[in-house]
Amino acid sequence: MSQEYHITSLVVLFMLNACSGQQAATQADPVNIASLGQSEITEVRAADAMPTYPKRGKSIERTFVHQPPLIPHKAQYPINLKKNSCMNCHSPAKAKRMKATQIDASHLLADSKLNQHYYNCTQCHVPQADNKQPLVENYFSAK
Repeated sequence: MSQEYHITSLVVLFMLNACSGQQAATQADPVNIASLGQSEITEVRAADAMPTYPKRGKSIERTFVHQPPLIPHKAQYPINLKKNSCMNCHSPAKAKRMKATQIDASHLLADSKLNQHYYNCTQCHVPQADNKQPLVENYFSAK
């Protein structure tokens, strides 16, 4: 017999072995959802107050040494491998014209391009808003 015949036979045997009668359950077991109860929504409350951001041009004081500056606006701009939207306003070439804070020199390479180690701005810099209700418990004190 030829070598091709042996290889074909082995492949067929492996395929048959893989389909050895083990079948997935055709019907799922019923899920017990009685614990959720049969209650109806009886109370409708007002929406949470929207956060308030500082006025344009007003910087937010840092509360401890070496704290990354807080962002005084929403930070929902896309940051991905192809584009860092923060650089649209905060790059050295555009910051003055956009009246924005220029990115720190420590985040730039010698050719004034963004160092890839600092590409994800929102990893350290977070928006600062006056939230009307606490999002998480916080007992931090800088004292």
